Amino acid sequence: MGKGQRATQAYKSTEFVEQVRDEDGLVVGNPFKLAPSTSGSLLQDEGSTAAAAKKTTAANSSSSSASPAPPEAAPPAGKKKKTLSELEAVPSLILVTTYLSFLMLIIFAHLRDFFGKLFYPDNYVQLRVQNGLAPMVSDFESLWTRRLYGRIRDCFNRPITGIAGGHVNLLDRVSHDFNSTFEFTGRVRNVLNLASYNYLGFAQSEGPCADKVEAALREHGLVAGSTRAEAGRSVLLTETEDMVARFVGSEAALIVSMGYATNALNIPALVSRGCLIISDELNHSSLVSGARLSGATIRVFRHNNAADLEAVLRRSISQGQPRTHRPWKKILVVVEGLYSMEGEFCRLPEMLELRRRYGFYLFVDEAHSIGALGPRGRGICDHFGVDPREVDVLMGTFTKSFGAAGGYIAGSRALVDHLRLHSHSAVYAEAMSVPVLAQVSSSMRMIMGEDREHALEGQQRLDQLAINSRYFSRRLADMGFMTLGDAGSPVVPLLLFSPAKIPAFSRECLRRNIAVVVVSYPATPIITGRVRFCISASHTREDLDYALEQISEIGDLLLLKFHQGKAENSTTAHSKIQ
Repeated sequence: MGKGQRATQAYKSTEFVEQVRDEDGLVVGNPFKLAPSTSGSLLQDEGSTAAAAKKTTAANSSSSSASPAPPEAAPPAGKKKKTLSELEAVPSLILVTTYLSFLMLIIFAHLRDFFGKLFYPDNYVQLRVQNGLAPMVSDFESLWTRRLYGRIRDCFNRPITGIAGGHVNLLDRVSHDFNSTFEFTGRVRNVLNLASYNYLGFAQSEGPCADKVEAALREHGLVAGSTRAEAGRSVLLTETEDMVARFVGSEAALIVSMGYATNALNIPALVSRGCLIISDELNHSSLVSGARLSGATIRVFRHNNAADLEAVLRRSISQGQPRTHRPWKKILVVVEGLYSMEGEFCRLPEMLELRRRYGFYLFVDEAHSIGALGPRGRGICDHFGVDPREVDVLMGTFTKSFGAAGGYIAGSRALVDHLRLHSHSAVYAEAMSVPVLAQVSSSMRMIMGEDREHALEGQQRLDQLAINSRYFSRRLADMGFMTLGDAGSPVVPLLLFSPAKIPAFSRECLRRNIAVVVVSYPATPIITGRVRFCISASHTREDLDYALEQISEIGDLLLLKFHQGKAENSTTAHSKIQ
């Protein structure tokens, strides 16, 4: 048996291998132990799964008596482990000054509109009635876009060229009319990329994935030129769907060529009028669009709050449908595996406990968690160690961790067959193109360890992402910044609060050749403007140290270190991490 074959056997794709990681994300013990040769698959029936669980429990209990206990016990399943950032109260002075800042901005915006309509009426033609036709938007509705967002447009939609990897080439531009228009200067700036979703670093123009994409182009062409329901189905598409199903641990999967449409066009095929959708208040807009298009009744529960979800369930089940009070045809609870604006994990064990109690259907959006969470990169189910078959609908995208495009819906074979016949994404949308399918297939095979020539590279990327994420978030907290999210999240939000600090932070980072994403209202609550750092396995320790050094200087300049007591121990903590 050759080296590649041994590595492939060590990472058997359909077997569950339990791995323990330390606080920095490193695997404790031998990461290459063989998967169980008996019934260890996640696709077993309930009886064999329970039997395997009893054997595993007995083995663990016997081994624990003979071996020392781990340094730190994991929290019970379903119980939220409190992190330091969640226990910190926001200083009252910061909240007051943030509200006052927004109040002043809105007052001055209305004053500028009042005098502008008097002295420059031609600039407000689009806001007045013309030829008996009402304006497309009112002046009040467009106030935020014209007077607030318009002043900081240079911080958003920055054009790039080339591959958005660990570093990215930024096209330099200037504005001479207060960001109404921009002109390119012709200069290209190479900056450290902390703004792109490239968790495992597969956004590359060279390497094994790029070579397989080129080979697939020569063999299969470019596109199918048809919908899946007509002539768009191909051998490559079918094989990739089977691989996705094995990767997430479900019976079947359906691939969609657009990530947003994966939610927006498949949810209406699952529920309709007479059904109930209970959605997390911070769900992505694609989930909101799909829920609204379905025609089902929509209820919202507080973010990641299982107690509030149970209260909504009890109230909705007891009252039934509006007016008629008939029982609901279906109840679908929609959550995300990793909330990208907050960097928080879904409390999946608690959701599954409620599912067993109330019998609803569970839809989990793993756009950001698939490929980025769990010891094997299988998403939020892998992270919590639960059977993915307990989740009725698993959704994910290929844009974040796989360097591709599109998304998938995974679940039972009956569910997927139903979507292939009734979902608009399968009946009317074009099938995924050959290069994207080849990129998805090659990167996923590498993560699963099925690529003999690069069998270990996928696991190395997973380990590197876990180490980088924990290192970066911990160093920010040690410096005194107020961060959000759970440990190990590849998305690290840092709170800025004040509307003036949002563009200032982005511009200061750009001056230091760092690309970041700043987020404000309406994408977040009005007082929690933030910068969102996206960590990648392609970032080196030197990249992260440089970014942390520059961010620390910017934090001192903008007075963002709200917990200076922690900053005094930053050097000591850094030495411990090293």
